[in-house]
Amino acid sequence: MEAVLEERRHPRRWLILIVLCLSTLVLVVDNMVLTVSVPPIAEDLGADAQDIQWIIESYILVFAGLLLTAGSLSDRFGRRRIMVVGLALFGAASLLATVAQNPEQLIAGRVLMGVGGALIMPSTLSILITVFDDEERRKAIGAWSAVAVVGLVGGPVLGGVLIAHFWWGAVFLMNVPIALVAIVAALVLMPESKGPARKADPLGMVLSMIGMTALVWTIIESAEVGLGDPSTRLSLGVAVVALAAFGIWELRTEAPMVPLALFRDRVFSGASFSLVLLTFANGGLMLVLTQYLQFVLGYSPSKTGIAFAPMAVATLVFNGLGATLGNKIGNRAMTAVGLTVIAAGFGALASLPSDAGFGMLASAMVLIGIGGGLAMPAATAALMSAVPAEHAGVGSALNDTVQQTGAALGVAVLGTVLSRTYTGSMPESAPTAASHSVSDALALAGTTGDGALATAAREAFTDAMSAAFWAGAAGVLAAAVLALVLIRDRKTPAGDGEPADETTHTGELTTAA
Repeated sequence: MEAVLEERRHPRRWLILIVLCLSTLVLVVDNMVLTVSVPPIAEDLGADAQDIQWIIESYILVFAGLLLTAGSLSDRFGRRRIMVVGLALFGAASLLATVAQNPEQLIAGRVLMGVGGALIMPSTLSILITVFDDEERRKAIGAWSAVAVVGLVGGPVLGGVLIAHFWWGAVFLMNVPIALVAIVAALVLMPESKGPARKADPLGMVLSMIGMTALVWTIIESAEVGLGDPSTRLSLGVAVVALAAFGIWELRTEAPMVPLALFRDRVFSGASFSLVLLTFANGGLMLVLTQYLQFVLGYSPSKTGIAFAPMAVATLVFNGLGATLGNKIGNRAMTAVGLTVIAAGFGALASLPSDAGFGMLASAMVLIGIGGGLAMPAATAALMSAVPAEHAGVGSALNDTVQQTGAALGVAVLGTVLSRTYTGSMPESAPTAASHSVSDALALAGTTGDGALATAAREAFTDAMSAAFWAGAAGVLAAAVLALVLIRDRKTPAGDGEPADETTHTGELTTAA
């Protein structure tokens, strides 16, 4: 029986997984290295604050806006083909960014990188679920998820090393050889897969792009100027109208780009909302903790990146353990347990004092890593198990969109909690400039030699961090409850009109060209 099963599996599936992980890694690392590249970019290109904002956000906006369309295109035209096109575009755009002579050229490169990234990301997960059967799929998703965590933690460290020894363009140039290797490996190793032929849905594509771009823009801007600003209200209105029109159209058209009926499935909905709340908390984690480490504890940028290593190691270890246990106890229990452990980690971070030692910090990070290793592969496997094989690409895009939206919301909401709590915790006698930003407060204290102001700013930021992380912990606990209530583990194809379980997700494979 085992020999027959092995014969049915793709013989190069583990090599294919390496290519998929490499393709994912280049996207994650690129975004993270940019965080330490901003100062030299601004100095060399003469970029002002608005230019820097567009250099960072142009990629995010294009990536988020195109995800659903890219997933639909991969189902229609072939997942390997779309991924290879995305890798080629991402590599070429990285080369353009490397040689940029002014902010406008760099922004153009980032926009094209966003297009390439949107084509790559949904294809990787959809190819994964068509190559691996249900018995091995959780292990493969665990490895794929772990690579993202490695990139998240290693990106800033790698960026610091590249900038120290070369120049800022090296952080983009490194993408080119990686993309080339991934393209060659994909063409040699991967089978092509696509869904059954369906009519195109151009109106759905346009509405999804407008709606998602406007939504992410609203979230980003609301963190800066608030929802009361006229421009934010306008973008929110555009997002609401476009997404509502998209939903109505997708429900009425004969060939919808996104099968919204998926959300009637409790497993898909439970996994989706759990992932939104989880990435909501994680989105604020990097924003808040990096500031705490550098401004309160006085870590350097490279040491800050290394401080996330305990979380990365714990995630890698428990990704493997979670994949093994998940096959025995199911996605529901693994997701709920993992989310509860993450919430405990956020509670530990919320309890850190302004003079925390590395041991206290590492313990909290290990808890978050353990929980993430258990929960993320299980939640992703649960979500994808509810997606029909012909919609694997758009189902993967939905997973990516859910996580992107949750992370953006986390940055906006937890960033607002952080800012307002910090301002409220500062003494009334503090200068106005010092009451709005811990970095400004410390700079002012350094200029004037006011040690009391620096101490007050660090204490106020620690209080603000505590409030933000308690909010994150509440969100993750809510995700654990949703997972327990909504996710069900299916061992056989579902009946009563519900989508079939993950055993049905072999996809439609064609012979590799």
